[in-house]
Amino acid sequence: MNWSLPILLANTVATLLLTGLIWTIQVVHYPLFDDVGDQNFVRYQHRHQTNISYIVGPVMLVEIATAILMVRYPMEGISTWLTYLGLALVVLIWMSTAFIQVPCHHTLALGFDPSAHKWLVTSNWIRTVLWTARGFLVVWMLLSVMSNSSV
Repeated sequence: MNWSLPILLANTVATLLLTGLIWTIQVVHYPLFDDVGDQNFVRYQHRHQTNISYIVGPVMLVEIATAILMVRYPMEGISTWLTYLGLALVVLIWMSTAFIQVPCHHTLALGFDPSAHKWLVTSNWIRTVLWTARGFLVVWMLLSVMSNSSV
């Protein structure tokens, strides 16, 4: 069996799920952090970090694994540079998460900090833009494969 199409589909689903999620986090969830109140914020932040990890963690792993597989096993109808671009975007998202957003969350886990909150909301636009770009990219790749297919 040729696994290229299932890999592309898994990558597309993961990316689009994460794109929708990051927009929800960016526009709705993160801005509301400052309305929680000091008394409940540490508990709220801890629950946020724990609960969001159950959703984001596995899907991000699927996304990066399938992005690597797409580079390793090129698919007919998809330009190689597009798969490398897709993987580069995932790596940039992971780097932003690890080096910017996670430290913000660690600071906020100690208590609400207005500057850490502001930096979290502002810097999260990096991931929002990158995942949105990936969303367009994977849809483009899927449409390219479909247009070259006899299906």
